[in-house]
Amino acid sequence: MAIVSASDRDGMMGEINVTPFVDVMLVLLTIFIVTAPLLVGAVRVNLPRASTVPAASEAHSVRISLTADGAVYLDRDLVSASDLEAALQKRGPVSGLTVEILADEHVPYGNVAHLMVQVQRVGVTRFAFVMLPERLQDSPHSP
Repeated sequence: MAIVSASDRDGMMGEINVTPFVDVMLVLLTIFIVTAPLLVGAVRVNLPRASTVPAASEAHSVRISLTADGAVYLDRDLVSASDLEAALQKRGPVSGLTVEILADEHVPYGNVAHLMVQVQRVGVTRFAFVMLPERLQDSPHSP
């Protein structure tokens, strides 16, 4: 504890007390860290249509097609949805395997997500979504 004399009380303090400033900043940082993830999910966004550049085809990839009527094709072979995991395992090792998903635009998102879960159970972690390139004259953003 510092000893304060009568002459020190009358003069101006020469040091800035930063403790309250640090306390306020830590509280604001905590509030920001807690609320930031909540703000991301609450925003509704209409995503724009954009042209895509075709990726270079991978040497170690498999195509899974999901048609509008619910049929599942592994490359060009028709497979039942329940046998998809077994069919993928028969193809060989899945390390480094990229699965290209071709889903009809009328297939519900839940069906595509379910297909991805099945593929992940086998051990595949790399996915590529295949789509047709947008023609420039059909673009809503073109003049």
